[in-house]
Amino acid sequence: MENSEKKVSTWCIVSMASIPLVMTLGNSMLIPVLPILEKTVGISSFQSSMIITSYSIAAIFLIPIAGYLSDRFGRKIVILPSLILALIGGLIAGFASWKLDNPFAWIIIGRILQGIGASGAFPIILPLVGDLYKDDDEKTSSCLGIIETSNTFGKVISPILGATFASFLWFLPFFSISFFSLISIVLIFFFIKVPHEKEEPKKFKEFLSNSKQTFQEEGKWLSAVFLSGIFVMLILFGTLFFLSEILEKEYELKGIKKGYVLAIPLLMLCIASFITGRKIKGNLYKMKKMMLVCLIALSVSVSMVGIWSDRLWVLLTITSLVGIAIGAMLPVLDALITENIDKEERGTVSSFYSSARFIGVAAGPPIMALVMNNYLNVSYLVAGALGVILTFLVFKFIDVKEIEN
Repeated sequence: MENSEKKVSTWCIVSMASIPLVMTLGNSMLIPVLPILEKTVGISSFQSSMIITSYSIAAIFLIPIAGYLSDRFGRKIVILPSLILALIGGLIAGFASWKLDNPFAWIIIGRILQGIGASGAFPIILPLVGDLYKDDDEKTSSCLGIIETSNTFGKVISPILGATFASFLWFLPFFSISFFSLISIVLIFFFIKVPHEKEEPKKFKEFLSNSKQTFQEEGKWLSAVFLSGIFVMLILFGTLFFLSEILEKEYELKGIKKGYVLAIPLLMLCIASFITGRKIKGNLYKMKKMMLVCLIALSVSVSMVGIWSDRLWVLLTITSLVGIAIGAMLPVLDALITENIDKEERGTVSSFYSSARFIGVAAGPPIMALVMNNYLNVSYLVAGALGVILTFLVFKFIDVKEIEN
């Protein structure tokens, strides 16, 4: 086996990092545009939240299938057609917004296509990193930190880009998603060299049997990781949707100015993700400790969001703390999955984990649209209580010695 350092070039890492960046831009870039879209198209806050949710629901159901296909036929073969679908979805949503008087239904169709594309792109990167670095946990953790940082960096710049593009044409963000997808397609095609597998890939029955055995043996700690992924993305996208609405309607911050304000907690999330990815270095004890600290910090900070929503700088400070806690958790969750599941089931298990994350993405905006007018404080207090329960589950079910064995 050749040294992994010779195999994994800088451009290969850049190419892999471009996928979470593009997929994040494909979703988060639209959040600051939603209030504009509500006025222009004549839809409610709940309907506008469906533009985020439709993307995520499509991904939830198809990610596990994409994971199996990537295990069966190869990572790159699944990633490239998925990015092409994301490109087509952006064009459909953009042209419908540009040319039709009532574009909402076609925007949703385009977003569903983008969600299908997302299902075969970002989730497949996690097992691909594991394939490229084989058994080198330290390099795997470091690379996953870069991948997750690219994901979170996309969240930082997405409100700024979305607001900037929308200031020229409100539907321009849809077209920009297709442009960014094209760049990622070119990078993946030329620079990612997937290791040649000599073993015959497993057939579907064997795949089902092995996956069932994996979840039976590793089910306790995997359930804690999956629930954590759902929870942090639910909090993140619910809070981003809330911030986008309140900044425009209560604080009268619009356009690029609102994009920069939205980017503040996301920048904190990005920095925390980058630092954590470099520090954990495949150490399971550090990972569990980091998860517990982050969940406690997240539970406390998220409980105060609703209470201080009427003071902008306090609200931004609290949501920045929320961002730091989430950012520090994300590379830990990625590494736990990638480093502790056998290669044969890695694509499938990591795809189920990515699917779980999309449940949180899909649920956050519509739940917030329903509760923010009358039950804002209660909803964030409930979120804090759920965080405490999850902290207990992580403490109980993630047994470091059991995972190592």
